[in-house]
Amino acid sequence: MPQPANNRQPAYSNTRRTVRICRGGLAALPAGVSVTMRIMRVYLVGGAVRDRLLGRAVNERDWVVVGATPEELVQGGYLPVGREFPVFLHPQTREEYALARLERKVAPGYRGFATQFSPDVTLEEDLQRRDLTINAMAEGENGEIVDPYGGQADLGARVLRHVSESFIEDPVRILRVARFAARYAELGFRVAPETLALMQSMVASGEVRALVAERVWTETERALGETRPEVFFQTLRACGALAVIFPEIDALYGVPQPPRWHPEIDTGVHVMLALRYAADSGAAGPVRFAAVVHDLGKALTPRDRWPSHHGHEDAGVPLIDALCDRLRVPTAYRELAVLTARQHTLVHRALELKPETVLKLLEASDAFRRPERFAELLRACEADARGRTGREAEPYPQADYLKTALAAAAAAALTDADRQGLTGPAIGAQLRRRRLAAVTAVKENAARPS
Repeated sequence: MPQPANNRQPAYSNTRRTVRICRGGLAALPAGVSVTMRIMRVYLVGGAVRDRLLGRAVNERDWVVVGATPEELVQGGYLPVGREFPVFLHPQTREEYALARLERKVAPGYRGFATQFSPDVTLEEDLQRRDLTINAMAEGENGEIVDPYGGQADLGARVLRHVSESFIEDPVRILRVARFAARYAELGFRVAPETLALMQSMVASGEVRALVAERVWTETERALGETRPEVFFQTLRACGALAVIFPEIDALYGVPQPPRWHPEIDTGVHVMLALRYAADSGAAGPVRFAAVVHDLGKALTPRDRWPSHHGHEDAGVPLIDALCDRLRVPTAYRELAVLTARQHTLVHRALELKPETVLKLLEASDAFRRPERFAELLRACEADARGRTGREAEPYPQADYLKTALAAAAAAALTDADRQGLTGPAIGAQLRRRRLAAVTAVKENAARPS
């Protein structure tokens, strides 16, 4: 019976072995009846093994139990939590323990699987159902690595390779491969050509269309948090899935921009550069998302107007809303994305704007009530400005200027004497005059030679 981990165990192991025979013992068995000896083992599996071998921090651990039944784990104090297959929480660590299982495709989509589990399912069979070889390794009680599908070799070669042809049965694996490509791009990992070919075949067969919104967004949000999030979208484009899952982003590729402002010319290339800069600067997820979608409106510009994109700011808002509706994107991501789409051009022109226009920008951005979100807008706009070939290191004084203008305007206040004799709208108008004066002073100070 598996027992809770104790302090004497290695941090990476929680293995218990139990031999089980008939309850009455050997002497109680009728003549001619054989005895089945069953050994129960627990293995650390998946990402924890992969990342430890890569020398990376292990943030969570998953375990597979071989040679056990659900009843035996429950008797040992493990809490059942799996709905579709037996998964249990350890009574002390609360880490997940899953019974070794097989899966069989019975319907389209990532939910279209029948699961089979029994004490007879081997560790190798359980590992075979996993997506990539680097995720199909296990670690035993003595630290030995069980690697039946060449995961260690692929770690060394920096290759993301599918375990078996059953890879094509689960469309979520396309998203996962793209996310792992984004995570490990800085280490030199690439998708194996044969795996990319399988991903392309899944797109061609329509399997990707069976993905549900929640799972797409979960994988996308996680990918946005990786060190090279632009590789996630690039990998999806390489296999054809970007056009299915994110058609609004895919449509940006091939749309030219003025070389004077965008040396990279291609809008799709530009938004990936902007995302790269946002990630390199440590920006949060909503800022990274805004960097990706801020120029969606350029895909709607008629060809005869290229490379100019007048009005693309507001034109992109319905596209952002459609994407967010379809994938059920959280409100914080949507609001910042829409705000960035609408205001990024004005933010870029901040130094040349009149004080009245600057104040209108602050008001339209709700900067006085939500200064933190306004700061995120400025980070997204800086990513846009620096996400251009050869301009990654150019200064972006607009951000500091607008922060200073906001601080000055927010500090403007009315005294009791100022309010005397004023009511309602008149108080608001007087406060706005004070704020405008404060912004004007900032503008004049910025114009003075240092």
